[in-house]
Amino acid sequence: MDRLANTVRPYAWGSTTAIPALLGEQPTGEPQAELWLGAHPGAPSRLDRGAGPRPLDQVIAEDPAAELGADAVERFGPTLPFLLKVLAAGIPLSLQVHPDLAQARAGFAAEEAAGVPVEAGHRNYKDANHKPELICALDEFEGLCGFRDPLATADLMAALGVPALDPLIALLRTEPADRALRETLAAVLGSDRASVAVTVKEVADALDRALAAAPDSPYAPAWAGYAYAAEHFPGDPGVLAALLLNHFRLKPGEALYQGAGIPHAYLRGTGVEILANSDNVLRSGLTPKHVDVPELLRVVLFEAGDPDVVRPVEGADGEELYPVPIDDFRLSRFTLTADGPQRRVDGRAAQILLCTEGEVELTDTAGETLTLSQGQSAYLPATGTATTLAGSGVLFRATVTL
Repeated sequence: MDRLANTVRPYAWGSTTAIPALLGEQPTGEPQAELWLGAHPGAPSRLDRGAGPRPLDQVIAEDPAAELGADAVERFGPTLPFLLKVLAAGIPLSLQVHPDLAQARAGFAAEEAAGVPVEAGHRNYKDANHKPELICALDEFEGLCGFRDPLATADLMAALGVPALDPLIALLRTEPADRALRETLAAVLGSDRASVAVTVKEVADALDRALAAAPDSPYAPAWAGYAYAAEHFPGDPGVLAALLLNHFRLKPGEALYQGAGIPHAYLRGTGVEILANSDNVLRSGLTPKHVDVPELLRVVLFEAGDPDVVRPVEGADGEELYPVPIDDFRLSRFTLTADGPQRRVDGRAAQILLCTEGEVELTDTAGETLTLSQGQSAYLPATGTATTLAGSGVLFRATVTL
């Protein structure tokens, strides 16, 4: 068992208070967006086995089978397959989509061959991996995810009474669903920036009027979410693209899975996020960063559907599992009480444990202990033996499915 020291990423959209509160630190006044726990080379966690702090990715690289387990290495390769984060959104994140594995490999190879520096702002593919992800809310968490049915979106747009939206409404009502979504998104992102900014202002004003006139409308939660995005990104084409997406709210303990090709944007809230070990993001708006419209349209999955909220299912020995359709990562949660039973986690594969409330004591088969308080985390290599959990608190467990 190794206590982890982790890196906070200070992206501009981050909350100034949520991660400091979790870590028991004083806010600096600067945004703190993500706490990274894992072995991604961009910001690997560090551990100390007696010779000073070392990056987790280097430790794993020296003996992947001992650290990850032979079965995991055979299945996923010699690197930790997942990245765990605490994500704290103070303002909306960019409207974005992630590639599937084949797209990531091809895109990364093409940009490598073209000599595009990995750190270049216009580079799309930072690595050759896909990036499915699961966000589990620690407080009320709000966002946008997946395309709404085009006819329902046409009705929502029409209710705003903005004439500039009429061509988009016509597309959504007359074309087959996949074509309607593709052509509408392409029209929004490919239009003249100045004219789009005028339309975005008209939409923002219409959203405010609609919320004032009909606060109990079924559209009101979505209107409020779009208005929040427009407030922080005035004139951004992503505000119009956001109108195509479902609005969602997660209660604490609820989660949402994002597969490849699904457009999404997190608006506000704090959650535990787990994803394949990648940093590949294609953006379509709500950002000053690079937007590659042709590549984005190639990667987006133009299918409509409702957000699929994931609730934990009871597993063995008190574990609450968040089921997902992939094996690269597995997220679960333990809620421990002082007078309740001890729990156990197996050691077949490497895992990261994060305490988000209270205090939890870990004990291995040799009797060694490690206590995690709120905000603290540990890396457990694949020893093949179980670790016992005790205390009073909430502990998230990240590993893989074998």
